Amino acid sequence: MNLFKKLKKKPNELNLHSVSNGLFVPISEVKDDVFSQKMLGDGFAIRPNTKEVYSPISGVVTSVFPTKHAIGLKSETGVEVLVHMGIDTVELQGKPFEVFVKEGDTITPSTKIADMDLAMLVESNKQSDILVIATSGEAIDFQITSSVEVSANDVVGNIIFN
Repeated sequence: MNLFKKLKKKPNELNLHSVSNGLFVPISEVKDDVFSQKMLGDGFAIRPNTKEVYSPISGVVTSVFPTKHAIGLKSETGVEVLVHMGIDTVELQGKPFEVFVKEGDTITPSTKIADMDLAMLVESNKQSDILVIATSGEAIDFQITSSVEVSANDVVGNIIFN
């Protein structure tokens, strides 16, 4: 039965899933030049309306930043993805985040990787956008091209790699 599952997806594509319930935002519309100008890589953002944050891919956790605001992931195909919670949230020293994974953990899009205290972000005058960035340089093809409501685990795009 696994054979049929593998046949459905092209071997050089990796599905990207929404990391939370909320508004899908194209990376070019994020209010931070490092992300909107794709200096770290291509990707997207979710403006969450709930505290739960899920993995955008299947793979393994490669790093959890000490300030808990960012989590590095690597897909089963070797694609590296960064989940960055909020904008300029490194300054908050991890206070609004509760992380549920550690380096080496296996993850899927149904794995809850963190919770964000959205009220604390508002009080701290920080944006809550959750950024998903392909940091290893692959091209991304998005099925969603404008800001729309999405649910956690919805497929929002594909990474095309060689």
